[in-house]
Amino acid sequence: RFRLPCWADYLLTGAICLLLLVFVTRIERVSSVSNEGRARVNDGDTITLAGNRIRLQGIDAPELQQSCTRDGADYACGREAMAALQALVRGSDLRCEGWERDQYDRLLAVCSTGNSAESINAAMVRAGWAVSFGAYQAEERVARAANSGMWQGEFQRPRDWRQAHRRHDLDQKHDWWATVRNWFRQLAWP
Repeated sequence: RFRLPCWADYLLTGAICLLLLVFVTRIERVSSVSNEGRARVNDGDTITLAGNRIRLQGIDAPELQQSCTRDGADYACGREAMAALQALVRGSDLRCEGWERDQYDRLLAVCSTGNSAESINAAMVRAGWAVSFGAYQAEERVARAANSGMWQGEFQRPRDWRQAHRRHDLDQKHDWWATVRNWFRQLAWP
């Protein structure tokens, strides 16, 4: 039977204690954050609330400069997505909750208005002005079947559009694997 020397036991115990100490001191970086108040809409999937930039988790809306095609003509679908989000939040206080942050330090959150049981994240996808980005697949199917929003014509998924236009700021999909990677990234030392 293999037995570590006594000094190796102490070294292993010390390493485990150090890892636990790092974990405990950094866990506050991934604690849940809640923001409430009136929001300023930045684009179809990003808002500013109480001075914090928030990316709507699980969705991807067209970029402001992005065009789509409807009835054979181009239109500014990025601007229309922003207008749709503005209409959803107009005159309402929002409550946003999340704990993850993206590579731009925006809080990834699910937001809702006080007068709606549905999140604005889900509402944007159901209205067809955003696509599923790790969540809200059922809402995307509903929008596609109803030819809502961008589904009235042809469009390039926002991530594909960013890639085609050589935008190097590609966001990571908001799925369970990204959540795990993001959690460990946030625990790491800055």
